[in-house]
Amino acid sequence: MPETNLKRTGFSEIAALLRRDITRGDLAPRERLAPERDLAQHYGVARGTVREALNQLSSEGLVEIRPGSGTYVSDDAIDTVSSVVANARPLEMIDARFALEPHLCRLAVLHARQADLDGMEALLMTMENSVDDPVNFSIADKSFHSLLAECTGNSLLAWITTQMSSVRNQEQWARMRQLTLNADIISQYNNQHRQILNAIRTRDPERAATLMKEHLETARLSLTRAAAT
Repeated sequence: MPETNLKRTGFSEIAALLRRDITRGDLAPRERLAPERDLAQHYGVARGTVREALNQLSSEGLVEIRPGSGTYVSDDAIDTVSSVVANARPLEMIDARFALEPHLCRLAVLHARQADLDGMEALLMTMENSVDDPVNFSIADKSFHSLLAECTGNSLLAWITTQMSSVRNQEQWARMRQLTLNADIISQYNNQHRQILNAIRTRDPERAATLMKEHLETARLSLTRAAAT
């Protein structure tokens, strides 16, 4: 059963959690979801809200609603998302992050708890100790940006961020990492991460958003130069 730690209980948040469970394999293809009444009781919402969430997932091709039988994970649900991820280029991910992450910073200013800030601080310290270790830096960097999305309290945005971050697992991203992540650029990224976190700590949403844009511009320029070699 999906987790219940929701700050809101609209249909989009329920759909986001179910979508996440499907795409990471917690709900397998052809598996029957819990009945609407059970999901409604679990989330503390009306059955109509659950039905809207399931209709949303059905429109995305992730579930199949069979009247009189129930709702089932689609056979090709994983492929629906995986094909997009598999074909995404690193520069496409950066452009997508430009559209999303500055606003994540604004939301983090509003919703981040002390535990979230402490978590980002710990990840930043790991990155700062990984100047000569691109692989370890990249792992902590991915977790830092994922936690930034999670602390907004918006499950849908967190799921979208997870899908975008999964591009980093592709072979072409590994090649780009080898070309772009040296001690100098890692140090620059760490400095930018530090400034972003400080802006979130001081509850300055527009400064945090501006600093994120500058960080992503640095990353995009680095990737562009690498792609041209």
